[in-house]
Amino acid sequence: MNNPNETQETKHLGDTEEVAGRWEKITKIFEAASALTGKEREKFLKKSCGDDSEMRNEVEKLLKSFEDSESFMQNPAVAEAVSMFEEKKTLIGKNTTGDIKNGNFVAGTVLANRYRIFGLIGKGGMGEVYKAEDLQLNQVVALKFLPEALARDEAALARFRGEVRTARQVAHVNVCRVFDIGEIDGRHFLSMEFIDGDDLSSLLRRIGRLPSDKALEISRQLCYGLHAIHQAGILHRDLKPANIIIDSKGKARITDFGIADLEEDIAKDNLRIGTPAYMSPEQITGKDVTAKSDLYSLGLLLYEIFTGKQAFQSDSVHELLQQQQTLAPTNPSEILRDINPLVEKTILQCLEKNPANRPKNALQVAMMLPGGNPLEAAIAAGETPSPEMVAASPKIGSLRPIVALALLLTALLGYGFMLANSKTTAAHHFIPLDKSPDVLRQRSRELVEKFGYRLIDSYHRFENSQSYVKYLMKNDQTLERWQKLTTGQPAVYSFEYRTSPQPIVPLTLEVPTWSDPPNIISGMTRTRIDTTGRLIFFEGVPPRVKEANQPRSEFDWAGVFKEAGFELANFQAVEPQLTPPQAFDEQRAFSGNYPDRPEIAIRVEAAVYQGKLVSFEIVEPWTPTPGQALVSSGNLGENVFIVLMFLGMLFGGGWLALRNYRAGRSDLKNAVRLALLLFAAQMIIWVFQTHHVASFDEFRLFTNALAFALIWVVLGCLFYLAFEPYLRKIAPERVISWNRLLAGDWRDPLVGRDVLIGIAGSSLIAIVAQIPRFYIPRWQGMNNVDVMPAKMLSGIEGFPVIFATSITNGLAASFAVSFFILLFGLILRRKWLGVAVFWSVFTTFNILAFVSSQDRDLVSLVASIIGFTIMVLIAARFGVVALMVFFLFSTFDDVPFNTDLSVWYSGNFILFVMILLGLSFYGFYTSIAGAKIFGGKSWLEE
Repeated sequence: MNNPNETQETKHLGDTEEVAGRWEKITKIFEAASALTGKEREKFLKKSCGDDSEMRNEVEKLLKSFEDSESFMQNPAVAEAVSMFEEKKTLIGKNTTGDIKNGNFVAGTVLANRYRIFGLIGKGGMGEVYKAEDLQLNQVVALKFLPEALARDEAALARFRGEVRTARQVAHVNVCRVFDIGEIDGRHFLSMEFIDGDDLSSLLRRIGRLPSDKALEISRQLCYGLHAIHQAGILHRDLKPANIIIDSKGKARITDFGIADLEEDIAKDNLRIGTPAYMSPEQITGKDVTAKSDLYSLGLLLYEIFTGKQAFQSDSVHELLQQQQTLAPTNPSEILRDINPLVEKTILQCLEKNPANRPKNALQVAMMLPGGNPLEAAIAAGETPSPEMVAASPKIGSLRPIVALALLLTALLGYGFMLANSKTTAAHHFIPLDKSPDVLRQRSRELVEKFGYRLIDSYHRFENSQSYVKYLMKNDQTLERWQKLTTGQPAVYSFEYRTSPQPIVPLTLEVPTWSDPPNIISGMTRTRIDTTGRLIFFEGVPPRVKEANQPRSEFDWAGVFKEAGFELANFQAVEPQLTPPQAFDEQRAFSGNYPDRPEIAIRVEAAVYQGKLVSFEIVEPWTPTPGQALVSSGNLGENVFIVLMFLGMLFGGGWLALRNYRAGRSDLKNAVRLALLLFAAQMIIWVFQTHHVASFDEFRLFTNALAFALIWVVLGCLFYLAFEPYLRKIAPERVISWNRLLAGDWRDPLVGRDVLIGIAGSSLIAIVAQIPRFYIPRWQGMNNVDVMPAKMLSGIEGFPVIFATSITNGLAASFAVSFFILLFGLILRRKWLGVAVFWSVFTTFNILAFVSSQDRDLVSLVASIIGFTIMVLIAARFGVVALMVFFLFSTFDDVPFNTDLSVWYSGNFILFVMILLGLSFYGFYTSIAGAKIFGGKSWLEE
């Protein structure tokens, strides 16, 4: 037997396996007997020790000392016994690859009709561990059984259940998973993940220490696993090499939660449980046991991994514990001269006696190790990385000059291609647009005054209609059909002009429309002329008070027809078919044809009241009847669904935002910046788009605009705070450039790369969209034109509104697409599978719309799918910034492309080209990170 007076050689486990085996048996008997009392303990000791009175005496000494934990830890004899047993566990360990030993269950036994035993793979104080096959799930597992003697003790069973309860809270790649708890013939067991590999103790005993690169890799994995354990509120309390398994893939796995418990429970129970060689000073004294106690054990573990030596070594537990509390370990550099100074600093900081001086958590330890990536560390540890951490990720993303140049040329040549072909594909190149808005406004004013109306306020805008274009596409299949647009009549673009004897103030929006405010106040007018100034439509509200004794005279219908570009003699009087919206005392209708388009039959409906024109309208073949003109508001089910979806997103987003805020994951700083951007954009739209009036109604217009801007701010920030943390955690690579951009790092290569890719993507899609729309029909003997939105004819004064709208819409669309892709990825637990499903869902919608459409264009469907595919790939591969720039130019490039920069509507196009060239060259030069364009060494970082 060992005792404190024996020599060092006799005490060393490596020198005598017989002594170590005897002390292992004594310790096992002690651990089992400590859970029993009275006659049960006496019966168990008699059965276990038999006639070996010396062993019986040693066990009884341990039991007696255990009654007082202080005397137990300080008793030299006890310390010697525990030291031998624990040292043997550390140095020899167990082989988890399936070393079959004899146990209570022989190989082939099927337990609970579910588990087939392969063999015993280990024994410990808390029971036997078997390798088995789960027959229901066809999976190899490990079964840990409680000893029969302890299974009869309720306290031991409670501890066993606590082990399962706490261990199941942790699901991490570097932590051994615990699955379930069960009972067979009164014996309790838990099923856990079977790890094919060797424990770190055996590995270190064979090779001495790990190579530096492997040691760093294993150390980081231990940090990630320990951080996951701590995040579940659990303390391990027995972190040592014997409880670390290196699996067959070389990954470190933390095992043995046999003495782990909830952190909050440990705070109430200061029992000194653990292995003396790896216990923290506070764990030895039984006070203030926290997560930082595990960090101390982690430091001891890292010390041994890098140096191959234990930080503290002694012949007795008593002396070992004294060293732990009073002495500093030998500097690792004195054992291993070429150890990285950062590694040494990290280890020594973990081994600080004062817990307050140790690292904050295991994740910080991982980041302190050399070569660590904070972003990867946070993700590996299951944490949501902070925006600053995402922005500070390794500086990747610079493009090879040849790649950047190819993207630049794609962007420029694509839009150059659109410019070169706009003369044959853009309707504004056929329609006469010689008269500027000022000229057309003056022309409209002259008409209103000529018809006898007095105005105080007026509002105007361009409007476009696809009706005549569709009519030509259906009835004229020649290549020259678009030449018929050159006369400007029938009108594709028209100029709308509203007047009023009082300020024109809309009831709903900030901008008057054709029907808002209603044309109901006496003296109000609505006029529509074509781009050459010919009358198309007029409606005036007559006075409410009828003038008495006014002589009735013949109305000058020829003069009105002349304003429309017609000759009354070429029209025939017919019976009116439409009732004028205003009061009238004479109504007329005439049928005829357009002078320049005799194939188009038209009808003119008009009315006068007391000799003043109150209604004039040209009814064309494609003009809908008043009943057809009504817009369907949809069925009740659709409306209810939309309302419920909005409310669900609002309250669901609010709940997620609040949850993220309470968890400390919210990006409040960037949310405020986003709010300011959205607010500024909406107020710019209000300033430049609103029809301002010199009355108190201007204040109402301002409050309406303010409310609308705040809605954008609230909804934008709400959804940003709700979903951005998940995007940052699950797919941080998609928001790296976004966080760097918001942090002011405009010169970052990754930001430049994403800007350049976004522009090139929008240019490529524009070309893809034009091929089926314009060029394939041309090869088939037909041609089409594109009618751009009328707001693009607003001139340079309308550019701020167009640009601000494109920014807000691009920002909203980019995050919406990113969040939908993320949502599918979260549901399916695979990022790229989520991308594929997102693409499939929306592609299916396109196909269903194609099938249900009467005008089925297969080529356009294919082009639409190709364009959508490009957009999805940009979103999934390059992220928010690239997608935002893509949407910006996709909505912004519908400008009047024109090579004649002297025309009045070229201002929008000039500013578009300036922004396009500026951002393109910015993206190009920033993305190559200063590399030489021709020659020199460069690379493309993935």
